[in-house]
Amino acid sequence: MKALTALKTALTGNHAVAYAVKMARPHVISAYPITPQTTIVEKLSEFVAKGELKSDFINVESEFSALAVVYGAAMAGARTFTATSSHGLFYMYEMLWWAAGSRAPIVMAIVTRTLGPPWNIHDEHNDILAIRDSGWAIAMASSVQEAFDLTVQAYRLAESINLPVAVGLDGFLLSHTVESIEIPPQEVVDKFLPPRNPELPIKLRPGNPITWGNIPADDRMHAEHLKNIYRAHQEAKGIIGAIDAEYGKLAGREYGGLVERYELDGAKYAVVCMGAWCGDAKEAVKSLRRDGVPVGLMRLRFVRPFPDEELRTLEGMDKVVVFDRDITPAGGVLGREVASVLGRGSVVDVVAGIAGVDFKADDFAKAVKRAIKGEYGDWIVLL
Repeated sequence: MKALTALKTALTGNHAVAYAVKMARPHVISAYPITPQTTIVEKLSEFVAKGELKSDFINVESEFSALAVVYGAAMAGARTFTATSSHGLFYMYEMLWWAAGSRAPIVMAIVTRTLGPPWNIHDEHNDILAIRDSGWAIAMASSVQEAFDLTVQAYRLAESINLPVAVGLDGFLLSHTVESIEIPPQEVVDKFLPPRNPELPIKLRPGNPITWGNIPADDRMHAEHLKNIYRAHQEAKGIIGAIDAEYGKLAGREYGGLVERYELDGAKYAVVCMGAWCGDAKEAVKSLRRDGVPVGLMRLRFVRPFPDEELRTLEGMDKVVVFDRDITPAGGVLGREVASVLGRGSVVDVVAGIAGVDFKADDFAKAVKRAIKGEYGDWIVLL
């Protein structure tokens, strides 16, 4: 079916997300513009204005309001979408916790961008990683094609586990880069993603007053609620793999579930990273393999739920080199989390590409070689 009916075209990452959202048929879209995500919602507003998408597009005065609008709509049974970046995401921060705590199946695109000061609109992963403990499922695309596919899959995941899902894509490196893409026919998406079921356990309806998020009579109720969110993330691990496999049968593309494995069979060393620069990391692995270095790559497609079981398959590697496009006073976020599974002894955390600084395939290869030789210690920042 794919070879005969898929539309082959070229799109930016942002427009790929917009087309995926259009095909998911959301009832409500709300957003506030911020670079570099703006062209996602611009394209969606164009679809609505032309009558190509029957959806309520709600213009708001801030990112906080954008998430509040889709939160309320999702709690009323609607399929929803919003998008943001960087400071806009942080303006939403309180609502992120309300959305996850309320088990609202929202889908949101986060186009990653450096946080100020100083002011910077270029790529970095600190913004999306800062929400990792809020309860949202968090995915990260590595190509324009995957940005489309992950967005479609995110709706299925959100509505399967009743939790919001964030789909990340790198600012400018992916959001504004044009790549070839295959868009499946609408019938395929409709089969994979049936209409949103409005029969929620709790529904907001006019004339049916309820309270939500009030103070519970027993604090243990709140604790149990938080444990249920944790359990939903654990259940999501298997669901993500099943969703990816089902989508692969319908659309012809399968990514491996929580992680993508590349050249790991027989490897003595592993690279771990996420996002668009994983394409450069793959090229580096090819180059290192040609030089006789037995290295492979594990690309994290999801950071929440955290793929700890998949990472444990790297136990026994002589060295695991984690590349972080983020930085904290304690090192890189991914490096610290991978080390929490594998132990500090075998993990080297390389912080690079922050604030939009270029980091290419040759840079990956050089860094891996130096890490293998023991030149970096536990972690290092490369500028």
